[in-house]
Amino acid sequence: MKYDFSTVEKKWQEIWEKEGVFHATNDTSRPKFYALVEFPYPSGQGLHVGHPRSYTALDIIARKKRLQGYNVLYPMGWDAFGLPTENFAIKNHVHPAEVTKQNIARFKQQLVSLGLSFDWSREINTTDPNYYKWTQWIFLKLFEKGLAYKKEMAVNWCNSCKCVLANEEVVNGVCERCGGEVVRKTKSQWMLGITKYAQRLIDDLDGVDYIERVKTQQRNWIGRSTGAEVNFETTSGDTLTVYTTRPDTLFGATYMVISPEHPILEKWADKLHNMDEVRTYQAEAASKSDFERTELVKDKTGVRLDGVEAINPVNGRQIPIFISDYVLISYGTGAIMAVPAHDTRDWEFAKKFNLPIIEVVKGGDVEKEAFTDCATGVMVNSGMLDGLSVEDAKVKIVDWLEQEKKGQPKVNFKLRDWVFARQRYWGEPIPIVHCDKCGYVALPEDQLPLKLPEVESYEPTQNGESPLAALTDWVNTTCPKCGGSAHRETDTMPQWAGSSWYFMRYCDPHNNDALASKEALDYWLPVDWYNGGMEHTTLHLLYSRFWHKFLYDIGVVSMPEPYAKRTSHGMILGENGEKMSKSRGNVVNPDEIVNQYGADTMRLYEMFIGDFEKSAPWSSKSIKGCKRFLDRIWDLQECIVEGGIRPELERNFHKTIKKVTIDIENLKMNTAIAAMMALLNDISDTGSITKEEFRTLLLLLNPFAPHITEELWQLVGFGSMVTSQTWPTYDESKCVDDTVEIVLQINGKVRNRLVIPADISKEDAIAAAKQDDKIASQIEGKTIVKEIYVPKKLVNLVVKG
Repeated sequence: MKYDFSTVEKKWQEIWEKEGVFHATNDTSRPKFYALVEFPYPSGQGLHVGHPRSYTALDIIARKKRLQGYNVLYPMGWDAFGLPTENFAIKNHVHPAEVTKQNIARFKQQLVSLGLSFDWSREINTTDPNYYKWTQWIFLKLFEKGLAYKKEMAVNWCNSCKCVLANEEVVNGVCERCGGEVVRKTKSQWMLGITKYAQRLIDDLDGVDYIERVKTQQRNWIGRSTGAEVNFETTSGDTLTVYTTRPDTLFGATYMVISPEHPILEKWADKLHNMDEVRTYQAEAASKSDFERTELVKDKTGVRLDGVEAINPVNGRQIPIFISDYVLISYGTGAIMAVPAHDTRDWEFAKKFNLPIIEVVKGGDVEKEAFTDCATGVMVNSGMLDGLSVEDAKVKIVDWLEQEKKGQPKVNFKLRDWVFARQRYWGEPIPIVHCDKCGYVALPEDQLPLKLPEVESYEPTQNGESPLAALTDWVNTTCPKCGGSAHRETDTMPQWAGSSWYFMRYCDPHNNDALASKEALDYWLPVDWYNGGMEHTTLHLLYSRFWHKFLYDIGVVSMPEPYAKRTSHGMILGENGEKMSKSRGNVVNPDEIVNQYGADTMRLYEMFIGDFEKSAPWSSKSIKGCKRFLDRIWDLQECIVEGGIRPELERNFHKTIKKVTIDIENLKMNTAIAAMMALLNDISDTGSITKEEFRTLLLLLNPFAPHITEELWQLVGFGSMVTSQTWPTYDESKCVDDTVEIVLQINGKVRNRLVIPADISKEDAIAAAKQDDKIASQIEGKTIVKEIYVPKKLVNLVVKG
């Protein structure tokens, strides 16, 4: 009987959901396991075969944990606010809510068809007012604690999307979403004070189980550095403060550079003789993104300020001040001291503008930009620091700066506060009103959720305000504090808002009185295992850790970190080895694969394709091999005999149980599958399979191929369902081989292989090697200089003559 995967898979998907097989319970007496994957943005394109890789891997883990007796929470929902849906709605004259509804239905149908064991009773949607009520509530708590604030600042502005972009959304100088021109504008923006948590975000990485490259990305993005703030007096009487990690090189500072947006330029407008030139340069800088401005490989540009100079605090020398676009007002103090003898960018700038270059760390050839390692050298041309090591010089100069009141030690972070506003429609309304008398005032909590009103047009306004700004009846309101006239905030929250706490809502998604009950949060959190793409291991991970820590500080959650474990997966590439995209014509639709081969085959292949953490190309040929494997499993029902695990297969079964159990926990799904394929070959060699052998094999295979295993379990008459069984265990003593195959070498070159007892002694192993026909013939008449035995691996005889 041929396996009819279409009928079988649909049958079991309906049974699982009807009976709530995968619905987590709130029975806190049971050990829990919370598995989490990043919830998707439901685009109109639906899934491609790369999406299910993460979902299937965690599904395998979740299914195994259930069989091991855990109360498993494996939820799914929708990160549904954002620009793509809104842009589609504008183009096609349809409400974003309707687009979202259609896209979600499409995505959900695809996910269900893959047999993923999500708890659909806990499904969430960030655009649901019952959900974003609590997103707004968290914002109000941040506002209450001074962590949400308004600030005038230079922002990235997309002329096409008509909205502010975070630095991360500007790629190669253009908008990540639409590819349009990005310019700099000064706007009043809502900000979240994530920088106040910078040190904790670094320190607490030591207490979580993240793969090392994720921790490294987090630390690099936060960018902690230690140094000093140094005050440079100027000839105008004002002081410019710089932050530097190398205060020991102060004697080599031959000029200063400030950002084109530095506010002191306005103060100096009547002192600068070339203010027109400065204005022109400011305008040019405003048209560039931060990425373009800070590119290392680019021509250095700038304008020397004519009329004001700085004074080097360590030697009293007057040095010129420039404005240049590579200095950002958003980083440090917006001003730097330049030491061209020991910094490539400063050296290039100095060469272009014919500025002095003074070596202060001995070694190298500064004229040829052959710098010495200025982190470990000896100080020269540095007055009081001459002869000191760099580390000793740092200590001495910081002490001197403090004593002379010319500076102080300082810890700095590259991390910037989070721009938390979009001038668009499809996002959470910010629950703030502005009153001329009271300023910014929070909406009372009993007025949440503040729902998105209906608008006639979703188009951004030409002046850069949200479409909400045109709704005067909605905008005009009363101040909750004084009762006077006020107007609502018309910016909406960025897409990151809803995804920064969604893992908490899954714990108690239908709660109307809190984002989740304290009991549910205390039971389910932290997330035991979170998997997602490497592209989200900086921003999303940082933002959600920040929100969680804040909620920990105000007593909402009881643990400082949201995720106990974080892993990441590699992409599935097109068959041509390139990233899947419509433009390349190499996108593989999972619907087509499921229709042609079945969901179990697709699941199996996505896990068998290669190392989970690495990218791997799709192969139409290789997926057929996974289909043949499942067909062979199906055919086993024709050769079942009564009995337990046979003695000749007992060791193979225990080794396979151990291998699959451990490999799943280590995301080595490909080798777990290979082990089951090898076991099937061993079984096939006997010509039959006993009921107990079949039962064990189906249990091992179930997390990978749940539909076919459930069907076979029922057909054979094992009773109940696989999902209610217990994961098989292994006896360690039965996992040890009686014999092993070792390599025989002469002078390091492989000459033969030999099967020997696993517990053989060194002397007996070497003796057996010498008695091997091939080895004996090649050592005859030669002197054995050395005999090497690596247990269970090799014998190497070093000979001469």
